[in-house]
Amino acid sequence: MENIYLYENTAAGIDETLLKDALVKSLEDRADSLKKVLLLPPDFTRLHSNAGKIANLYYHILTSRGCHVDLMPALGTHVPMTRQECAQMYGDIPFERFRVHNWRDDVVELGVVPAPFVEEVSRGTYRGEIPAQVNRALLEDYDLILSIGQVVPHEVVGMANYTKNLMVGVGGSAMINASHMIGAFYGLEQLMGRDHSPVRRIFDYCEKNFLSKLPLRYVLTVTTAPGGEIQMHGLFIGDDRGPFEKAVKLAQEKNMTLVEQPLKKAVVLLDEQEFKSTWLGNKAVYRTRMAIADGGELVVLAPGVEKFGEDPEIDRLIRKYGYRGREYVIGLLKDAQHADLQSNLSAAAHLIHGSSDGRFRITYCTRHLSRQEVESVGYCYAPYEEMAERYNPKSLTPGRNHLENGEELYYIPNPALGLWADKSKFQ
Repeated sequence: MENIYLYENTAAGIDETLLKDALVKSLEDRADSLKKVLLLPPDFTRLHSNAGKIANLYYHILTSRGCHVDLMPALGTHVPMTRQECAQMYGDIPFERFRVHNWRDDVVELGVVPAPFVEEVSRGTYRGEIPAQVNRALLEDYDLILSIGQVVPHEVVGMANYTKNLMVGVGGSAMINASHMIGAFYGLEQLMGRDHSPVRRIFDYCEKNFLSKLPLRYVLTVTTAPGGEIQMHGLFIGDDRGPFEKAVKLAQEKNMTLVEQPLKKAVVLLDEQEFKSTWLGNKAVYRTRMAIADGGELVVLAPGVEKFGEDPEIDRLIRKYGYRGREYVIGLLKDAQHADLQSNLSAAAHLIHGSSDGRFRITYCTRHLSRQEVESVGYCYAPYEEMAERYNPKSLTPGRNHLENGEELYYIPNPALGLWADKSKFQ
């Protein structure tokens, strides 16, 4: 098909009529042959991607033509979505049409990324081949697989989505562990907000050598959510890398904030419906770390956070080792006594992502995790109610705020939607 590039046409973003027309057009070249289609949208942690609406529109367009449609949310390592979450994000799609991805067990190997290539693109920080795995459902008799998702700055791959939705979202533990570790070793500051990172180059290898054999089509969005209302600024659809590259440029414009001076204090709110763990909530840390001054403070208002890991084993590892910095984790990985962490490299990478490396203080303000739990993993603690009264999200505005007591802070209502960086650091 010819690639589709659709940009915002109203102040509120792309209107639904244009959106639906574009989705219908994206199916024209295969309209007569589509009997069974698989949708791969993001899960609830990408609620503001507008992928829920897109999945719903595709479902009704296709089923009205007599096509069988299944959905598999690209969970990665996240917990399966509940019936309520599916209804909230995807509307009236029947719950029995959803398939659950199991990243540990329910995967097949498509091929192997060779060790010399991995070592080259990672600049020697990672040695060894990497199996490319995807959920076995992708090899069933689907006529078309629609990979739907948001392009936005990301801590592992630089810019989220495109082939990441396959290799991580419905991928297996081998690639998830390796990609997270390569990104962490390479350095968050060097890859976030950029396209051609080491991990992206590995995913591109997989697309060229393995994924191109699948009936894939990519449906990519660029969105923001001022005041919580989703605005879709771009829609990019196609079978190759072109739509992703267009989306990257728009996301760099819409989802990145470069501050002129480092922030002495940042306050970040984690929506309690979206963020239940520090595994997800630490977007507050790594999406702001390039903006916060040495010696500064990050205050994380986390009313819904009740655990550390999404997965029980990863939760245990976070509680055991804590968020104590890059060099600490590298040391653990060199010590044979820590085989449990060495066999869960995505967890090791997460411990690096969630630390400030001692540059600034991180204060987690929780309802459900105790002071002892929060402090045991290396963070400072404050009660949520107390800090929400002091830094009331309802009275703060996104960006710089000057409080009546003379305190200055920078407020971010949703860290999942962007990247904040000191202008000089990003350049």
